[in-house]
Amino acid sequence: MRLPRSLALRAALLGMACVMVQPLVSVTPGAVAQARSAPDSFADLAARLLPAVVNISSSQVVQTKGGAPGTGPEVPTFPPGSPFEQFFKDFLNRNRPPGGRGEAPQPERRAQSLGSGFIIDSSGLIVTNNHVIDGADQITVILHDNTSLKAELVGKDESGDIALLRVKPDKPLVAVPFADSDNARVGDWVIAIGNPFGLGGSVTAGIVSARGRNIHQGPYDDFIQTDAAINRGNSGGPLFNMNGEVIGINTAIYSPSGGSIGIGFSIPSKMAKTIVAQLRDFGQPRRGWLGVKLQQVTPDLAESLGLKEPVGAMIAGVTDGGPAEKAKVRSGDIILKFDGQDVKEMRNLPRIVADAEVGKEVPIVVWRDGKEVSLMAVLAQRPDDATLAASDSGTKGETTRQTEVAGLGMKVAPMSAALRDKYQLPAEQKGVVITEVAPNGPAAERGLKPGDVVIEVLQREVGSPADVQKQIDAARKADRKFVLMLIQRQDGTLNVPLPLARGKDKQPG
Repeated sequence: MRLPRSLALRAALLGMACVMVQPLVSVTPGAVAQARSAPDSFADLAARLLPAVVNISSSQVVQTKGGAPGTGPEVPTFPPGSPFEQFFKDFLNRNRPPGGRGEAPQPERRAQSLGSGFIIDSSGLIVTNNHVIDGADQITVILHDNTSLKAELVGKDESGDIALLRVKPDKPLVAVPFADSDNARVGDWVIAIGNPFGLGGSVTAGIVSARGRNIHQGPYDDFIQTDAAINRGNSGGPLFNMNGEVIGINTAIYSPSGGSIGIGFSIPSKMAKTIVAQLRDFGQPRRGWLGVKLQQVTPDLAESLGLKEPVGAMIAGVTDGGPAEKAKVRSGDIILKFDGQDVKEMRNLPRIVADAEVGKEVPIVVWRDGKEVSLMAVLAQRPDDATLAASDSGTKGETTRQTEVAGLGMKVAPMSAALRDKYQLPAEQKGVVITEVAPNGPAAERGLKPGDVVIEVLQREVGSPADVQKQIDAARKADRKFVLMLIQRQDGTLNVPLPLARGKDKQPG
């Protein structure tokens, strides 16, 4: 029987793996490569740990729509072209009650979600992911012996996706300790325990596949990757080492199908332990804050500034009144060391700063004017996201100084490191950045959008908003109906003729 191409390829690869096993174990002469043998069984360890892992059920009230035609139960999701799709649409349309304005809304319903957690204190403190209980007005914890307990939220960390719950048990609970995740090595055996698909306590085994993974879930990404099967409902559950200590909180998976394909991610216990202690003591995380905006140091930037290699984090802006400004940190500085730790790249710095103690005076080494300069900064507590967003307008350095272009329904700003980072523009990009486009204005009608770069107006290069406005005024003075702009996008350049409004009346921008 002839195998399909994909299966044949897989069989061939498996065959090659068998043939190549012996050469792959070859090592440098004089060195010995050894590995610990796999455990005979994980049963004893699992039996000891299972009582410390809990199922978490959370629910919240959802107001359903009512009355208006077209509302009601949703059609279940079926594969494209499935005959059941039309069947359910017809069924729901026939049985939907007549609607109209003025009808009372349908009764409220409760949306439920399931997850996992683990007990860290015998008195009833439980750790889980924030996304497991986010928005919930009722949280129920189900112990290994099926005892159900109402839980209260002690505190949560949205940025780090960690939550701390408290239950009041009748007797002391089985608790598990945190380990130092820095000691977990790639290749070490681990086991994950959780509540996949709501089935109850389940155990899976695997190894540490990688360390320091950034999956772009937040500013503090530093995940442990594992091939121990993690599925929906495992979120918030523990990842254990072979000593029965927690080295991670199972948080996310990479999966095209929604099920485990052996790529799971856990929050390292070193980070989690600190946040959990802060949630227990203060009800919220207390991360260090420097008050800067950062830019990646590219090889071109490093060379232009006299750095031997592209390391560190470049300051693209300094917040008014923040710790960095008080420490005399400037826009354009490159932070090479923070609190004695090397800053190898931009994404390292937020984690190092966040882990530092609030109120602590820390040494900073920056690269400025071709040499290292030492500074001292006293860290503040990181404000919440809303406060940070509001403070952006007070950031010194390369800020976004927007200028409204009269009559075209858009705002532009001079090129800056902050805008290059925001819109992923190349370091050598020149021109003026479009930062806002008013709905239904001339710019929007011609397809312009924030992040587009104006490099020419009327076939003349522009380097500032004033240059743009000067060319537009010249076109109006010549009584032209359109002004031609050369626009740069990631996929290339295009010439866009924009209609000119009569006079200099401004469009909403």
